[in-house]
Parts: sequence; C-alpha cells; structure tokens
Amino acid sequence: MANLTDTSTTVPTEAAPTGLRIDGFVVLVALIGLALLGTLIWLETAPFLVGLFFLGGLLGIALYHGAFGFTAGWRNLIVKKQGAGMRAQLILIGLASLLMIPVLGSGQPGMIGAIAPVGLSLVVGSFLFGLGMQLGGGCGSGTLFTVGAGNLRMTVTLIFFIIGSLLGTFHLPWWLDRPGTDPVNLISELGVSGALVLQGIALLLIYLWVRRVEFKSHAKVDSAELQIRPTEKGWLATLLTGRWPFFWAVLVLAFGNLLTLLLSGSPWSITFAFGLWGAKIAQALGMDMSVYEFWTWDFPAQALRDSVLVNVTSVMNFGLLLGAMLAAGLANNFNATGANPPLLKPFLAAVIGGLMMGYGARLGFGCNVGAFFSGIASASLHGWIWFASAFVGSIIGVKLRPKFGLPD
Repeated sequence: MANLTDTSTTVPTEAAPTGLRIDGFVVLVALIGLALLGTLIWLETAPFLVGLFFLGGLLGIALYHGAFGFTAGWRNLIVKKQGAGMRAQLILIGLASLLMIPVLGSGQPGMIGAIAPVGLSLVVGSFLFGLGMQLGGGCGSGTLFTVGAGNLRMTVTLIFFIIGSLLGTFHLPWWLDRPGTDPVNLISELGVSGALVLQGIALLLIYLWVRRVEFKSHAKVDSAELQIRPTEKGWLATLLTGRWPFFWAVLVLAFGNLLTLLLSGSPWSITFAFGLWGAKIAQALGMDMSVYEFWTWDFPAQALRDSVLVNVTSVMNFGLLLGAMLAAGLANNFNATGANPPLLKPFLAAVIGGLMMGYGARLGFGCNVGAFFSGIASASLHGWIWFASAFVGSIIGVKLRPKFGLPD
C-alpha cells in the first residue's frame, strides 16, 4: 500500500477485495459537506454555481477512482518508460479539443478559452511547475484530490502551493514586462477545422512517440489500463469503489471540462483559487493587498472583494476536495498515507515543490489542468509551450526525487 512519499498509489488498486466495503463515516462526512456547502452556495449565488460545485465533486471522484494523476503519468514515462498514463492524457486532450474547439469557435458570446500570452513568464513558470510537481507529489488537481483523500504530506504541499501562488501574484506584473508576445489563438489563426487538424496531428505524433518509447523498453505496449472493461469486481463495484480504467476518467474529465465551459463561460482551472485564498488570508491578517498591482486588476480585485463562494474556481475546487473524500470513503481507502508524520526529507520536498508549483502556476497561467489540459483544448499556443517546458522541468524533478527520499 502507499506511503507518505508516493501519492500516486493512494487509490483503489486491482488487488482491492471484491464486494462493496466502504468507510461509512468518511462517506457520511463527505455527503454532509457536499450538502451544506452546496446549500451555502445556493443561498449566496446563482444556481449555476451550485451546478459547478457538484461538477467539481464529480471531477474529484473521477480523478481519484481513475488514479488520474498527471504527475505520476509523466514520471512513469520518464523513469519506467511506461506510457499508459501519458497516452491517456493525450486521448483526454484530443477528446476535449473535439468537444470544446467548435464551441469556442462558434462565436457564441461569453465563451472564452484558456488563452494566455507567450513569453518568458510562461516558459519559466511552466518549467518551475513541472519541476515542483515531481517534488511535491502532484499537480494542481492531483494535490487537491489526494488532500481530499486524506494524504497528510499533500496537505503540506497544498499549504505551500497557496503561499507560492500568492508570491507569484506579487511578481507576475514584473514577469509580464519581460520579452513575450500576445496570446496566439489557433482558432482565430486557422479556423475551427484547421485548429482541430493541426492539434490532432500533433497529439497523434506525441502519442506514437510515447508508444515507441514504451515498446523499445518493454517489447510491448500495455493498453490494459486504457480499456473500457471493468475489473473483475464488476461494473457497479468498480464504478463505486475504483479503480476505474483510464478511459472512464477520460470521458468524465473531457465532458466535465465542456460542461464547465458551457456553465461558466471559461474552461476548467484550478490554481487561481490558491492565490485568491492566500490573498484573503493575508488580507485578514492585516496586509494591504492594494499595494500589489495584480490585486488592482479588475478580475482579481473583484474576486478579492467577493466571497469565495461566488468564485468559480474556488467553488469547483471545494467540490473536487469533497468528491475525492467521498470516493476515498467508498473505496475504504481514506487517509491511507496519513498514519505517520512525514519524514524530514519528504516534508522538505513537499514544501519546496508546493512553493515552486504555486509560483510557477501563476507565472505560467495555470497548472496541468488550467494551462495544459484546458489551454490545448482551447487551441491556445501557450498550452503547447507550457507542456514542453513543464515536461523538461519534470525530467529534472524526477532526477532530484531520490535526494529527498522519494521513490520513482
């Protein structure tokens, strides 16, 4: 079973016992939390945010039961030359592109893709994020769903993720003054069909490269985790307790991102909320956030004035946490890694990784969800550059993991 230095295994496995064995207390707490917070959001805001809250919960369930960690998928390819996780991510982005690019290109008012500038800020930020996520043990969504599942080390990562995000907001205006260009929207440049064809070719080439890497190392390509079939536990038990085949998670995450776009007007994102939470805590402690340029910009300033229960990203993050808790309770696997306090080196890795991810996400306009998944699915060039730079950072991060007592 999992330990405090590896968050990629804190999920139901094929070896889990058959039948439905659940942690009733955790399931009850998660359901009460969903009901109470859903009610508060309903009273505070418009009903569409309640829908986004529960959509966040569904995404949390899919991430947990599907063991859909971007971090572990990249690490498995780099270290073990196993590509199932990475191939699942490429299929996810391809499906999401097919769903979202026509919507974004339809000209429907109020629909805005995850589009961001291309420049030094993006390259440095995504590189730091990729390095940090290998030390911290998870990306933005991975950190949230493992915290929701009771992982103590990842709670440390989340705390410093928030601190790093806040620091990033202080410095982002300076970084944006460094060399760079305006956002490049492939839909505007090539049209819907052109953007879909170009991205499809790029994703296919990377997919084939991943297969080739795996085949050269293992003389075969393992596709078991990408199949649609359930485990020997049966469809219902697998659905409720995991572990889902990757393809199940791919469907939920892709259509979930489309629903996020349709309900909120923009794709799924994670990390803006972390900087916002940090700013609200700092403000409550007496800091004057208006002295920092980022918090005088229209959207951040409005978010800082409003309740977090009217902020789309925060609401979905809260749902994701509680959805992951519910999934862990259903899998009878809550707090599987929290029996002992983290050791010093893994603790330091969580601190450093969290800070790097938070700072990098702000400079790089998001994490694996907001910049990589939603960015490419929005046909934004910055998503592809984020992917390349973060992957290089991850290669270095993987090499540094043993120095902090972290396993491959």
